[in-house]
Amino acid sequence: MRDIAAAVGVTPAALYHHFSDKEQLCLEAVGYAFVEKMGPLMPLMDGGGKPWDRLEVFVAQLTRMLAKENNIRRLIQWVLLDIDEKRLQSLADFVFRGLFNALRNLAAELAPGQDAHRLAVSIIGLVFYSFETQSVRHFLPGYAPQNEVPEAIARHVVGLLRNGLGANMEGKSQQRPAQGKRAEQTYPVP
Repeated sequence: MRDIAAAVGVTPAALYHHFSDKEQLCLEAVGYAFVEKMGPLMPLMDGGGKPWDRLEVFVAQLTRMLAKENNIRRLIQWVLLDIDEKRLQSLADFVFRGLFNALRNLAAELAPGQDAHRLAVSIIGLVFYSFETQSVRHFLPGYAPQNEVPEAIARHVVGLLRNGLGANMEGKSQQRPAQGKRAEQTYPVP
């Protein structure tokens, strides 16, 4: 706290006047950074219009922001690697809940019969993982530099969500064989 106070040009006592401890300062700093960068995305999901159109705009803006903002990506990775349950609960409650609820509500509109929480997590995962794997993807077979463009990532994510993997398999069964002795039976894909 003394180092932070010196860096911002205040006394440690003045810093403690605003933040009771390092945990509160950390929470406030993460919250500020997250709201500054992610806050403008919330109205994209809450606005009027068709749910799929709102999702496309949200995913496009999210991918553009993540492509431009290395620090917010690092901050999110740091949060995801944190093992402190109390801090994670605070971050979930005070930082991430608003955006997540907006996305969950949009997910419920997109797929009323599905688990909106799981769908919201999947949407976030599809977008974020594209950026988390950036450093290694270009070494993998089939790499195409044009797929790094934020708009290409956004189109891919929304296409997967809108059409699923089976979109090119029209008329083919979405059954898969069971594992084990009774492989002759098939079960629907969940």
